[in-house]
Amino acid sequence: MTLFQDRERAFEQAFVHDEEARFRALARRNKLLGQWAATQLGLRGEKADSYVNEISSSLVARVVDEGLVEKLRADFEANGVNQSGDQIREKMAELMATAVTQVRSSTW
Repeated sequence: MTLFQDRERAFEQAFVHDEEARFRALARRNKLLGQWAATQLGLRGEKADSYVNEISSSLVARVVDEGLVEKLRADFEANGVNQSGDQIREKMAELMATAVTQVRSSTW
């Protein structure tokens, strides 16, 4: 192989690694978000697990973050939980930082 081919392969591998890490971090963030939301809604047991799975699977379903914000706002409003869209977005950012740290350290 030439130096150019080696370099190209290294960049491709780095890209794949970064995308996999991003996907794992988003999946982890959504699980943490689902757990937080279930707690806010007072859900326990199977209902909480079902809700967490619903939020977690949104990554696979390619639901964008704003779709998650709107779903959570609607669920919170229907259950008398006072959380604004901005508060939810702030929590999502906080949980994304936590998820990235956990993925990097492989503690989940």
